[in-house]
Amino acid sequence: MDVKGRTALITGASTGIGAAYARELAARGAALILVARRESKLKELADDLRTTHGVRVDVAPLDLARPGAAEILAGHVSELGRTVDILINNAGFATHGDVATADPERLTEQVSLNCTTVVDLTTRFLPAMIAGRSGVVVNVASTAAFQPIAHMAVYGATKAFVLSFTEALWAETAGTGVRVVAICPGSTDTPFFDVVGAEEASMGKRRSPEQVVATTFAALDRGRPSAVDGRVNALLSRLPRLLPRRATLRIAERAVRPNPA
Repeated sequence: MDVKGRTALITGASTGIGAAYARELAARGAALILVARRESKLKELADDLRTTHGVRVDVAPLDLARPGAAEILAGHVSELGRTVDILINNAGFATHGDVATADPERLTEQVSLNCTTVVDLTTRFLPAMIAGRSGVVVNVASTAAFQPIAHMAVYGATKAFVLSFTEALWAETAGTGVRVVAICPGSTDTPFFDVVGAEEASMGKRRSPEQVVATTFAALDRGRPSAVDGRVNALLSRLPRLLPRRATLRIAERAVRPNPA
């Protein structure tokens, strides 16, 4: 996929998968708008990409979980005089623990960032892509989208939403020139689990962010509505359709069960 000279907006861009998307797109000649909460990390990455690849990189330090953040970001993009050709909705977080003992505000923030922001940003930038008959929307879901996960109930539900929303969007945009894909990583070697707060929430051998990015571009080139990163993850994602519901729920619960205090 040729992205040279196009502008990509990446959320959750300061580390992990988001930073890997930024590096790959910059290497391909795309201009970037990087969005994340940590301004110092964004500026450090932006400076590196400008020096290494000679591309334009703007940063937008912003907490997208806050009400009105997507509108603020869209206004910032307009002030920059930029048109978003590639939208990568990567920002998201998980919490580990039971719903009954969770902080309600934290769970609500999780739904806001993982779901509402994805819809809001997509709705704001997609019309111009369709009008120009060109564009890309990448929504980062998860292998958690394929079955409910006890102790990470809200996270799994939000990623199921992202997968369903994106595949429907793929069908809606067929024939418009816009490419849409949901990418479903499994355990990935990123700071994600520092935010989750539980190493036991990681299942199996971790993939690299660069592998996730490679899977994304391969799926876009093939016109797929969604893709699971890694063969083992792809196999595991099919199990819920083959096993009884109770069995999959119990297996998932045991895999991420918190260690006794």
